[in-house]
This record gives sequence, structure tokens and C-alpha cells, in this order.
Amino acid sequence: MPRALKIILILLLFIGFFEAGLLSSYTIITSEAPDVKGLIDLQINTISEFFSSENIGNALIKDPKQVNITNKVDVAENLSTLAKVDGVDIDNFNVTTYSSSDGEIAVNITTLGYSSPNTNSGQIVLSGTPDYFITATAMANRTSDGIIVDISTLKIISILKLQNGSNTNSNNGVTSTVGSNNNGPITIG
Repeated sequence: MPRALKIILILLLFIGFFEAGLLSSYTIITSEAPDVKGLIDLQINTISEFFSSENIGNALIKDPKQVNITNKVDVAENLSTLAKVDGVDIDNFNVTTYSSSDGEIAVNITTLGYSSPNTNSGQIVLSGTPDYFITATAMANRTSDGIIVDISTLKIISILKLQNGSNTNSNNGVTSTVGSNNNGPITIG
């Protein structure tokens, strides 16, 4: 007998014994004659729901969806305070989410931060280039007015120090600052 035919025969025997066991156990448990068509329909529906496009779509990794928030200025001020920077760039404020549900959703926030002005020999030098790349998370609520970020849930994930061209560093111009303690940020790199 060819090998493919043997495999098909073994699968059919497995399915046959499975169905016979299911029907007999149903008879023992309910003390009634089984509804064969109903049990087979139940199995087919269960398997088709398991492989439905909705369940498969939820299992796959999705791209984040960019959202607009209504309290961008409040979030920016709170980010500046938490990250201990002089300010953040509202124009490059990026808020994304993976959730498509209504109500409370988790959002990821990325923006550029600016350090305090530097003084060189009595002069104050204001720089138009950002010094930090800030990543944070928070919870937000969908309302009729739009998406509002709950500032009390704002949490800094990472702060990357961007190096300018005059300062060379062995790790390709990026110093990572993660977390903080009572003495200020902890710098890695």
C-alpha cells in the first residue's frame, strides 16, 4: 500500500474512534441518545471559530495606530517634568496605540526633548536642536471630545541622549538613559 494511503487511513481511523468515544461518553453522561448531527455541527463550528479571520487577526502583531490627543500641552509639560528636561517638541509629538477598543486604552508617546540652555564664558547659547529622545507610556480615555491622556498614569520608559557632531562617543552618538533614582537619571552607555 502506498505511504499516502496509509496516512489517510490512519487519520480516518483516528477520527472514527474519536467520534465513537465522544458519542459513547455523551450517552453515559446524559443518559440520552446523542444528537449525532448536533454534536458534529458543534465540533465544526468550534473548529471554524478557532480558525476565523477575527481570531487569527487578533493573534498577529499589528502595526500601531497613530492617534490625536486633546490634552497635548498638559502631557508635554508633565513629560518635561518627569524626564527632567527643559521642554519637549510638541510638533514632533507621536502618540500611538495598538488598541482599537472604546474606553480606556494604552498609548505609547515619543517626542524630542531639549536640555537647559548652556552658558559659555558668560554667554547663553540657545540650541534649536533636540538633545533627548523620550519614550513614555500612559493610559488614555476615548471620549466624545477625543482621546484624553490620563496624566497620572504617565510613565517614562526611556530617555536617549542625542549627541551633537562635536562630541564623539564610542557607542555611535547615542547614550541611553533609563529610569531614575533620587540623584537624577541613570545613564547607560
